[in-house]
Amino acid sequence: MEHLTTHPIKKSDLGFHGNLFGGKLLSWLDASAVAYAMQLCDTPRMVTLSIDKCIFEKPSKEGQLIKIFGCPVELGNTSVTLYIEARAHNVRTGRQYVVLKTNMKFVYIDEEGNPIPLGEKARLRIQKILDAENKVAVSVGK
Repeated sequence: MEHLTTHPIKKSDLGFHGNLFGGKLLSWLDASAVAYAMQLCDTPRMVTLSIDKCIFEKPSKEGQLIKIFGCPVELGNTSVTLYIEARAHNVRTGRQYVVLKTNMKFVYIDEEGNPIPLGEKARLRIQKILDAENKVAVSVGK
């Protein structure tokens, strides 16, 4: 998985119970993931199509960092699906734990908002990453 971005949790990011506000985290995830999709696909014309089920597994607090990681998990004709994981990082201890993980699908669009096929260079790049991930998963599973 690739590290996409890091955000410090500030007082203005907190909800009513002193935890990171879920909407803020989702906004960070979407911005990070679409930027990664743009990078993978060599185009700024990527838009969010869907976000799978989001379960907030643990709260995160002011003073922690949120580190966002991602990797492609599926390649379509006009789209790429990314696995996205947000981890809370304690700067004092270095410990991290998963706050939220989900799959997000992004689509390449033309000027009128219609889906169009991804370029060959991008498809090859993403497929290479998928193949490498599958080799790791197979070797770990043995």
